[in-house]
Amino acid sequence: MGSRFAPDRQLALRMLTVVFLLGLLYVAFLAALIVLLKSVVLVVVIAAGLLAAQYWYSDRIALFAMRAHEVTPEQQPHLHGAVDRLCTLADMPKPRIALAETDLPNAFATGRNADHAVLCVTTGLLRRLENEELEGVLAHELSHVAHRDVAVITIASFLGVVAGLVARFALYSGLGRGRSTSPHILLVFAAITTVSASVYTLSFVLIRTLSRYRELAADRSAAQLTGRPSALASALVKVSGEIARIPTKDLRTAQTFNAFFFVPAVGKERGLADLFSTHPTLQHRLDALARVSVQLGEPPA
Repeated sequence: MGSRFAPDRQLALRMLTVVFLLGLLYVAFLAALIVLLKSVVLVVVIAAGLLAAQYWYSDRIALFAMRAHEVTPEQQPHLHGAVDRLCTLADMPKPRIALAETDLPNAFATGRNADHAVLCVTTGLLRRLENEELEGVLAHELSHVAHRDVAVITIASFLGVVAGLVARFALYSGLGRGRSTSPHILLVFAAITTVSASVYTLSFVLIRTLSRYRELAADRSAAQLTGRPSALASALVKVSGEIARIPTKDLRTAQTFNAFFFVPAVGKERGLADLFSTHPTLQHRLDALARVSVQLGEPPA
């Protein structure tokens, strides 16, 4: 699919590298489970089923989890109008538009490809941003769709999800009942837990590395498309500040979507959160946008 979003070869190379490494890790993980569980059919069927479900139904799963619903141009004329203008400018198919009824100001795009993409914004975002700021955020999310990194991050995150689920299952169903389980079974469950935890850790690091770069790439592409890096920078500052005011306990449900969000749902007390974040720091993103602004010759606000 072609679009007027500038091609990003570095992003494409990083996505290819991460997917290749995760693929090797995935094969090794399945091989280890097959050896431990002694059932090729069981492992392959479950793994293939989960991967297919995440790939084909990622948009439905995300919308359901965020309690979002698709909206028509009649229901949200301003939002649809902004997306229409940007898609025309970018020469790309228009994604479906969804709205999540939550005060958390954010947006995300999901879907296996451009023809099955969904762009979701929250009511909290619409209430807080000016028109130019909103267009910057929407252009950022459309860049993810145009560069196909939505599908890549969906597939890439699958391995960590499966490894985490397997580790929890082994821990609670096997090790948690040590008194009534034979030593051999306990050893198998312990091995499964160890392998799964290791795979989860490695996939976690790889995904974070890719995710941070893809956010910088989307910021850059959005700024170049709209020609207003300062508007996107303003949206970043405003959304980050508003999220910081929301109690951490109210952010926990949304944090599972941090890899997809425009700004991660992280509260005031960040600490090590920045080190393991799916996004670059706010200052890093603002500095990168400032450089784009200079390159484009954008007049000072």
